[in-house]
Amino acid sequence: MRDGTRAAGLLAPAYLWLVLAVFLPLSAMLYFSLLTEAPFGDTAGQARFSTENYAEFFASPTYAILLWKSLKLGLTVTVLCVLVGFPCAWVLAKVIKGRSREALFLLVILPFWSNSLVRIFSWAIVLRGNGVLDALLPGRLNIMFSEPAIVIGLVHSYLPYTILTAYLALQAIDDSLIEAARSLGAKKRTILWRLVLPLAAPGIIAGAVLVFVPVVGSFMEPRLLGGRMGTTYGTLIEDQFVAVFNWPLGAALSFILLAVVLVILGAASPALRRMA
Repeated sequence: MRDGTRAAGLLAPAYLWLVLAVFLPLSAMLYFSLLTEAPFGDTAGQARFSTENYAEFFASPTYAILLWKSLKLGLTVTVLCVLVGFPCAWVLAKVIKGRSREALFLLVILPFWSNSLVRIFSWAIVLRGNGVLDALLPGRLNIMFSEPAIVIGLVHSYLPYTILTAYLALQAIDDSLIEAARSLGAKKRTILWRLVLPLAAPGIIAGAVLVFVPVVGSFMEPRLLGGRMGTTYGTLIEDQFVAVFNWPLGAALSFILLAVVLVILGAASPALRRMA
């Protein structure tokens, strides 16, 4: 009984934080999504409960098109982050030692030390016409306000997640296992596919999930780096709250996005569990 009370006391702050930071905002969003008008301002007295905001999503194909565009963007960024992040994590965990590793770690986590808007505007300076990239390379690339610019900005923002999670998984692999495989005549490719990747799969999967979920709903990078080409499901939700002031529709679109992401993760969880 005493151990249970002690455990409850230790867990209470975490659960209290979850209630205040997660469940209460989600409950408020659910309440807003079921209203026809925002429950404040001049139209507060006209608000009533209805599911017409959810029905509007299925009535207009534009919402589904933008949602599919955001899902493809999330998948693209996630794949690129894993392909770039895993080799970087391998170098940090198994190749470089000492001060050099600390210096590279500093470069990896450096994006976390700057504001996201600063990072985005920095990329805008690099990618715009007559910018830094055009000055360094021959020809006029001018990929600003395009989907590649959005992908570059998002990969730069979320790459550290895949590097750090993969690094922790690779660091846990005993070097003697790799040396044993080499002594038994296993080739580098065989060691990678049959030993390293299966053991590092939990870290890779965790990093992929940490990247995919926020990227699907991102709006700053698509809006600032994509321009008119950057209209996504995330920018649509932002417009409902900021520009149109249609909070009920924005809340409904947010819950639909949450449901779609949970369904995708739930459908993929058996395969991800087998990989882990």
